[in-house]
Amino acid sequence: MLFDTRGKRKHVIRVVYAILALLMGASLFLVVGPFNIANLIGNSSSSSSAANVLHEQAERIERRLAKSPEDEQLLLQLTRARINAGNAQIERTSETAPPVFTPEAKKDFEAASEAWAKYLKQTEEPNATAAQLLGSTYFQLAESSTTVGEAVEYVAKGTRAQEIAAEESPSLGSLSTLAIYQYFNGEYAAADKTTKQAAAKAGSKTEAKGVEKQLAEYRKRSKAFAKQKKEVAKFEAEAGKEALKSPFGGFGGGASVGGG
Repeated sequence: MLFDTRGKRKHVIRVVYAILALLMGASLFLVVGPFNIANLIGNSSSSSSAANVLHEQAERIERRLAKSPEDEQLLLQLTRARINAGNAQIERTSETAPPVFTPEAKKDFEAASEAWAKYLKQTEEPNATAAQLLGSTYFQLAESSTTVGEAVEYVAKGTRAQEIAAEESPSLGSLSTLAIYQYFNGEYAAADKTTKQAAAKAGSKTEAKGVEKQLAEYRKRSKAFAKQKKEVAKFEAEAGKEALKSPFGGFGGGASVGGG
């Protein structure tokens, strides 16, 4: 007996797109809300020449690290260099469309993540700006993910990085960003607490209410995100059962964006 899962597959693809749209909405909020990540991380050139220069810089740092593998400043420099190289290879079609992460960009971001992990083992006082930069990078990777599982993993990594940024440099921007990440990571109690801390950093009662209102909206969006993740998990479980019954393997794949 064959199972027609095409209709289900189209449904789950729509759900995945909806999940990524929610993430994109949060990412846009991080740019145009009461704080601006772009002011912290700057703008990167997308030209290949810029990427080449940044790759050369990263390679020079790696050669120095080969002689001093535990040098925390070199590890921090490498983290930044790899993130900048990755940003230089991101393709942007418009201000509202999600960025397209090329395989080369993702490779650089993974190298940055590895360097950051080594850096954290060597330092007692992590760099807040670098942590926020890494958190933002993970969140953008989640936004451009091709599977729900991948998006969830990147959101979790972004949350952990942003926790460091907020702890080392608590401000309206770092705390508000952390609250959003925590909401999308399903950490509602922690996010509610962080929201109050962010509001306390506002310059006036009016601004504080505005921050709370905007973060409350992203709390709602994160609930929709959680609901749709469950839909995908349910679909995958059902598809797995059908695959066991079908002599041809049934669905034959995970929930991903693409295909029909």
